[in-house]
Amino acid sequence: MKRAPRTSIADLVFTGGAVFRSDAARTWAEAVAVEDGRVSAVGSAEDVATLIGRATRVIDLEGRMLCAGFQDAHVHPASGGLRLMRCDLGDLSGAEAAVTAIAAHAAANPSESWIRGGGWRYEWFPGGAPPAELLDAVVPDRPVYLVVADGHSAWANSRALELAGIRAATPDPLDGRIERLDDGRPQGTLHEGAMALMKGVLPEDTAGELETAILAGQAYLHSFGVTAWQDAWVTPELHAAYVRLARDGRLRSRVRGSLWWRRSGDLAQLDAMEEMRAESVGTYVAGTVKLMLDGVCENFTASLLEPYLDAAGNTTSNRGIDMIDRTELPTIVTEVAARGFQPHFHAIGDAAVRSALDAVEAAASFLPVAALRPHVAHIQLVDPVDLPRFRRLGVVANAQPLWACHDAAQDDMTIPFLGPQRAKLQYPFGGLLRDGATLAMGSDWSVSTPDVMAQIHVATRRQSPEPEPRPPFYRDERISLTDALVAFTAGSSYVNHLDDRGTIIAGNAADLVVLDRNPFEADETWETRVEMTLVGGEVVYVA
Repeated sequence: MKRAPRTSIADLVFTGGAVFRSDAARTWAEAVAVEDGRVSAVGSAEDVATLIGRATRVIDLEGRMLCAGFQDAHVHPASGGLRLMRCDLGDLSGAEAAVTAIAAHAAANPSESWIRGGGWRYEWFPGGAPPAELLDAVVPDRPVYLVVADGHSAWANSRALELAGIRAATPDPLDGRIERLDDGRPQGTLHEGAMALMKGVLPEDTAGELETAILAGQAYLHSFGVTAWQDAWVTPELHAAYVRLARDGRLRSRVRGSLWWRRSGDLAQLDAMEEMRAESVGTYVAGTVKLMLDGVCENFTASLLEPYLDAAGNTTSNRGIDMIDRTELPTIVTEVAARGFQPHFHAIGDAAVRSALDAVEAAASFLPVAALRPHVAHIQLVDPVDLPRFRRLGVVANAQPLWACHDAAQDDMTIPFLGPQRAKLQYPFGGLLRDGATLAMGSDWSVSTPDVMAQIHVATRRQSPEPEPRPPFYRDERISLTDALVAFTAGSSYVNHLDDRGTIIAGNAADLVVLDRNPFEADETWETRVEMTLVGGEVVYVA
């Protein structure tokens, strides 16, 4: 048994089950003692029993499993919370259900000047582009603006497009696209940078709304055992909300804020980011800069080394969009690192992944960038020659595992336009581990569920968590349950710079999760549920 240098009685003891420690040796234990918010002992039930006193709370696991608190390495709790508060389409099954829900929400909220929310999916609509006319039929009198589940497109009705001045003569921005009818008029879907055309007419989220949304997101994440996270899109307004919540103690979880890099700005924006970092307090640290390099495959804006195919399988001229000029990216990353910020890249396409790695490599010739723990999120399409570069450059592979399965978005809107050979290179979790990369995991909620065990199910099976899943999605990229759990604990803890969390060892903070079963002994991992979540030894969720 390993024990911290103390002999006092424990405040809390877990015993009678399996304890997965997530340590480097992948060891197990039988019992854990907690004192003053930290793990004071880990070992056999007999050894830990010596720390039980009259005031000790003893929790009999009864065969269930205890593990380190999960950490989400890439998540959007505020947008998730806002969606829960507004017109939430996230749990629906198609276009008809979405339109019905929108009509019901509008009828139930007659005082709302705008109908906002989101959660729709590309595969619900032909070409992934929902038309304004569907919204006009149910909400003709008020503007409607609904963001797709992955956040890369928006669905607007005619009233919203009119208010924003988006018409046939409106040019596409360099970093986005307006879906159009045959005569050039806007069709109702705005992709990527075209969403910014709504700025100026779309109501701003108030300070109170942002705080409420973060707290709603925090409670939801706690219900899935998530005890810390990296918020992947922190604006100045969201940063201020985090600071307020951390200062008054309402932000219970540890949060690392990724400050949003404005593509229209220059290096001078880092001055304001340094000021925000100086405002970090308590449970919140603004220590990362988020660099969004491309879009997504479903709307053909992910940046590819070779062009997309068309519906007939012919090569097009479209290679996607570089949101940040790849010739400027090395200079940006070098300056980000020179200021001591962790680089956090959004990279879906193989060209974007390569650009991120190239930029880190360029910066590393001047600075010890690896010490900042740079990470590339999403890594959907990675050229095989780039897999070993993650380890060599000290770049963490930040995976969103729930997407690595056959579903409508993949089978109907991605594989046909990548081609069968290139599609095999998607989500190479196994290949990254075989080449020695450090793997962290995150949900990207509200894009997809923050249910960690559902995500782990897909990572280990390459099949969706449903009763009758489709065949495995490139099964050679499956990883073990052990590796998936470590990625969601120690791996994400490493990315989040929370070295006293993510593993159950004496002296670490008691961020812990009780699962309702031992998933190593379960047939269906996705059916595993969180029964209790603790942050710093305090219970923040009980099923």
